[in-house]
Amino acid sequence: MTTKRDRNIKNKEEKKKIAFAKLNNSPISPRKMRLVADMIRGKKIEEALTLLKFNSKFASIKIEKLLLSAISNWENKNEGKRKEEANLFVKEIFVNQGRTLKRLRPAPQGRAHRIRKRSNHVTLVLGDNKK
Repeated sequence: MTTKRDRNIKNKEEKKKIAFAKLNNSPISPRKMRLVADMIRGKKIEEALTLLKFNSKFASIKIEKLLLSAISNWENKNEGKRKEEANLFVKEIFVNQGRTLKRLRPAPQGRAHRIRKRSNHVTLVLGDNKK
């Protein structure tokens, strides 16, 4: 029977093997960011980088930098291994809503309309195919 402490140590060891990267408070609407995130979910990293490089959306620049950061994190955690042999792919990518800045825009007859400037948080997790 394993104790709670043993399970906790085992979970920490497993988390050390996972390579991920986070982008917080990116000033793009989560809806726009999800369009790009859905494009690369489940793709190999080479294919994902190519898709992001030649995509015209502004969000693709942010996610490309995030993917490169996650790859760099994987290389730091797995010294001596090559990323080409590991068959890395985008295991998870999700976009959550961040802080919303509320601004006022003048409207007719002395009124004001509220403008919501949305931001988001992106989390990207890499996985490796062990075949």
